Amino acid sequence: MSKVQNVVVGILTRSDGSFLMASRPAGKGWAGWWEFPGGKIEVNETPKQALTRELQEELGITPTEMQVWIRRYYDYPATHDCPAKSVVLHFYFVKKWQGTLSALEYQQLSWQNPANITVSPVLPANVPIMQALALPPIYAITNMAEMGEQTFLIAIESQLKKGLQLIQIREKQLPKAELKRFAKKVIDLTKLFGAKVLINANIDLARELNADGVHLPSIDLMKCSAKPSGLMVAASCHNALELSHAECLGLDFVVISPVKPTLSHETDATLGWQAFEQMIENCNMPVYALGGLTEMDLTQALSCGARGIAMQRAVWTNKTKFNLV
Repeated sequence: MSKVQNVVVGILTRSDGSFLMASRPAGKGWAGWWEFPGGKIEVNETPKQALTRELQEELGITPTEMQVWIRRYYDYPATHDCPAKSVVLHFYFVKKWQGTLSALEYQQLSWQNPANITVSPVLPANVPIMQALALPPIYAITNMAEMGEQTFLIAIESQLKKGLQLIQIREKQLPKAELKRFAKKVIDLTKLFGAKVLINANIDLARELNADGVHLPSIDLMKCSAKPSGLMVAASCHNALELSHAECLGLDFVVISPVKPTLSHETDATLGWQAFEQMIENCNMPVYALGGLTEMDLTQALSCGARGIAMQRAVWTNKTKFNLV
């Protein structure tokens, strides 16, 4: 295998959540395959400098707002037009730029909805990235126990109107019948806004109420030998063993906690951002950070490689925005 190449990748995003894909031009390896714009990082270049140069050369634009995201290693096999190679991909969100997008290398360009990818084939290293992009940056966890049902339902409707897209119903204090009644109210409300709902732990109830999925506590995750069928499945993880098991099961995403102290577990040991980043460094599954976080922590979470943050308290305030990335 040749020397590892460092490659920078730009995920150009629009306000509607779509991102730009480009086809590999004729004459290059993997010609005709689709990818995110970018290219090799030259000697003495930083990733940001390389991305600026590549976008100017490929698309005729100069990025003015970039957000570092994840770094991924990938081994490309040899093909008829390209030798085998190993790459480290440095992904950045590109939110703003100057200039007019142009296909300067005669490549095809296409804005893609992350929930409905229409271009094919896609370079293998980009597939898990697109799966992560199909998830929103904020994962909300219900907090009816502290807020009261009526207050909470008003709060959730307000946040749905502002763009909340992903919710976990987690009300362990409720008896089975009360949980079912409350969950149905939440699901009926969220369907009006196209948001997705996962129910904590209860797979049968998720199926009965036609919820989008189930969120497995870590103890249930470790008992699971196969991903429950027909559902979006997430899980809570607190260590590398649980994270590895979730990835082996092919779950849709995981939540890792606690990153910071929380009101309900103020004295519990926390990971901190450095340990969080190390834990997910080689994970190819979307990851949310959880534990004492607010919207202000999203940039830090992204820079550590997370897809976003999960919140149970701060998310229900009127300050939270949902179209952040």
